[in-house]
Amino acid sequence: MPIIKHDIFINAPINVCFDLARNVDVHTETTSKTKERVIDGVTVGLMENGDKVTWEATHLGVKQKLTAKIIEMEKPYKFTDVMVKGTFHSFTHTHEFIESGTGTMMKDTFNYKSPFGILGVIADRLFLEKYMRNFIVNRAKELKRIAEKK
Repeated sequence: MPIIKHDIFINAPINVCFDLARNVDVHTETTSKTKERVIDGVTVGLMENGDKVTWEATHLGVKQKLTAKIIEMEKPYKFTDVMVKGTFHSFTHTHEFIESGTGTMMKDTFNYKSPFGILGVIADRLFLEKYMRNFIVNRAKELKRIAEKK
């Protein structure tokens, strides 16, 4: 099961970073390359503990749907979402926020299990883990850009 970890320093207050990371509208903006859009669940604004959202996006040339649910939230320090339905066998994405000097350290930990048994493991090694790492890193960079403009 691959685990992707990424840390980024954002020159913005912890509350700003936390709220941007759980904002559905901002998520859509930060994932424009994959054309993500909400098709069910929380459709605007901030997600709270227990909320679900279904996204439609194009990943690796294939249009997909994915439903995620926030299962844990400690404002403004941490929230965790899990896949309820989608292409992966499973995933857990933990978002952590730590006050650091003049800003916030945002830490992503993304654990996932690919579908299709051994074929999924091979796909991870060939391309999927790299693709998912780039997706997490690029979204973090976009969140940083938005937060630092505020």
